[in-house]
Amino acid sequence: MNQTEIEYRHIIKICQDLFEKKNKDYGTSWRILRLPSITDQIFIKAQRIRTIQEKGFSKVDEGEVPEFIGIINYCIMALIQQKLTDSTSIEIPFNELHELYNQEIDEVIELLFNKNHDYGEAWRDMRVSSMTDIILMKLFRIKQIEDNQGKTIVSEGIKSGYQDIINYAVFCLIKLGQAQSQQ
Repeated sequence: MNQTEIEYRHIIKICQDLFEKKNKDYGTSWRILRLPSITDQIFIKAQRIRTIQEKGFSKVDEGEVPEFIGIINYCIMALIQQKLTDSTSIEIPFNELHELYNQEIDEVIELLFNKNHDYGEAWRDMRVSSMTDIILMKLFRIKQIEDNQGKTIVSEGIKSGYQDIINYAVFCLIKLGQAQSQQ
């Protein structure tokens, strides 16, 4: 494994651990949410990160890191919701949910390595604030596609938007971890 894969998998482990603990507390109550509601939850978190970045502090005792983790986990929820459109069941057994999470992450990681190969890890030279802006842009695109009932002319669609957001959020967490260790 190269450095990016090691860092990436470490971040995903943190996210999945939290996701599974919250599942034990709340169950899969998020299944009641329609896809646009999950998109709005992700938007709220991304907008809060941008506000913290612009103001330089937060009044609530949570910084950017928990919000990026939330973005990743809400994106996974959205991807699972898309996959389970025919199911009306709210509860998903833990083992099945664990497997669904892993399936989505495996796809996202494959996308990451394909894009990372083509872009040469350009994200390492980007600012966290720029990646936050890209996440917000992708959310506005997803919202527009949702408003168009999922119809696109040339866009890759909602799924790829969520996948890209996960990757940018992981990159931000990697960079924030690097910044924290350098202080």
